[in-house]
Amino acid sequence: MAAPLETLLEVEGLNFWYGPAPAAPEARVLKDVGFRVGRSAITALVGESGSGKSTLINAILGLHGASAYRLEAKSLRFAGTDLTRLSVREWHGLRGRRIGYVAQDATGSLNPLRRVGAQLIEALRIHHPGLARRTAQDEALERLAQVGFDEPRRVFDSYPHQLSGGMNQRVAIAATLAGDLELLLADEPTSSLDVSVQRQVLDHLTSVIARSGVSLLLITHDLALAADRADRLLVMKDGEIVEDGPTRRVLERPRHLYTRALIAAAPTLAGSGADAVSSPVAASDTLLRVRGLTKSYRISQGREVRAFEEISFDLRPRETLCIVGESGSGKTSLVRTVLQLTVADQGEVSFDGYRVGDLRGAGLKRYRRDAQMVYQNPYTALNPHHPVAAILREPLQIHGVGSRREQQAAASELLARVGLPEAFMSKRPGELSGGQRQRVAIARALITRPKMLVLDESVSALDVSAQQAILRLLRTLQDSFGLAYLFITHDLAVARQFSDRILVMRKGRTVEQGETESVFADPQHAYTRWLLDAAPGARTQPALPPVALTES
Repeated sequence: MAAPLETLLEVEGLNFWYGPAPAAPEARVLKDVGFRVGRSAITALVGESGSGKSTLINAILGLHGASAYRLEAKSLRFAGTDLTRLSVREWHGLRGRRIGYVAQDATGSLNPLRRVGAQLIEALRIHHPGLARRTAQDEALERLAQVGFDEPRRVFDSYPHQLSGGMNQRVAIAATLAGDLELLLADEPTSSLDVSVQRQVLDHLTSVIARSGVSLLLITHDLALAADRADRLLVMKDGEIVEDGPTRRVLERPRHLYTRALIAAAPTLAGSGADAVSSPVAASDTLLRVRGLTKSYRISQGREVRAFEEISFDLRPRETLCIVGESGSGKTSLVRTVLQLTVADQGEVSFDGYRVGDLRGAGLKRYRRDAQMVYQNPYTALNPHHPVAAILREPLQIHGVGSRREQQAAASELLARVGLPEAFMSKRPGELSGGQRQRVAIARALITRPKMLVLDESVSALDVSAQQAILRLLRTLQDSFGLAYLFITHDLAVARQFSDRILVMRKGRTVEQGETESVFADPQHAYTRWLLDAAPGARTQPALPPVALTES
């Protein structure tokens, strides 16, 4: 039997209340939380949105605010230091140096006005005083290569807005590893990355842990990833740790009903096409036709980078085409060009029989009404200052559809169609969970009665229970409205479950395209085979009887 690992982080009897003390019992969001993280260990924390995971991380980091909380703990210690008694100066010496944090959304971690290289150099020199600028530059380029960039110099010279969300996430991870860390807290650090880059980044993190003794507390909704990477698995529900044990034991012999329900809800690569969209697909009518589409962007010093080239595909009514590929492969640039948010260098897009590139004025406005988009991040896609009713009415106001009373009625109807009660009309986005926000975003996209929805990683930020609820909702809506879906994802298990056909992109080119089950059963391109092999849990999937899970 292996010797027990030395404890680095100890949490015992941790309780946390929002609101001024003394808080009411219902305000307690963490309830007698207790666990340990060993040195050089990977511990995964899973749970649905609203379960208290982020509050727990903020409590560990001392980032819970000065007046809007009450924290009590029998023990909250890092390397023997009582974290509840640290001064502001002592926290400054700990955060970023000995304890690192990687957020799910890199947008808030990077300065949009500075090039990536300058930000990495700054982080390295802060944590390593006296480091020469040239040495810091070489180290920054090496770190970019370690997190999966084939062209680290191009990324070094880029601004964050010139990179995809997944690429920015890798930059943020590289910056966080600039300190001499002992503990890394990572909140869904790879949820926006494709499986190939995800594996490369996690391989790098695992290597750092093995080499330097860093411990990793990984928050993830991906149970397959936890199975592949974590030594220990914690399951959180309603502010409590309901399961804690070695990862393999938890996945194979879960003791708590909620853990069994989470495992049953997780999509797997072994799933059959029986779960795919069941709506009948039109045999011949083509709604969207893309031929030879190519797009380049100009970057610094007059250089150009090719986003994608010679992309061709068709999409029919009631059909779901899934586009998969690594971050930076051109997926988002492609759909933005299809929607005429950017102009193609060459090629042609036809929608419902007319050429999109020829549209101007009212014609282009009509196209935007017929082809709507649901974005990856429901937190930033909705105006935080507006109530849900105003958010849903806005597209109708833009397109001049109906009176205010008719717009309000349409908003109420769509809200009900996406499974939210009428009372939500007066709520603002900040009062909703991630899954509820995404339902509002879907309702907003549907209110103009479009013919096509572009879904850009629209479920990747959600926990597995909310993810499955949204996918079921999308199937129902597709059947009701006859919608075509252009679905962008890096999650191959979701792609297999949800799509009729798949298009695989790599470095801006199509490498494979075909019926979903054919591509999964007999992939023709080496890159597709590699993607399938790289997917977390591709070799091992827990098999448990289904358990009902209450949606939230």
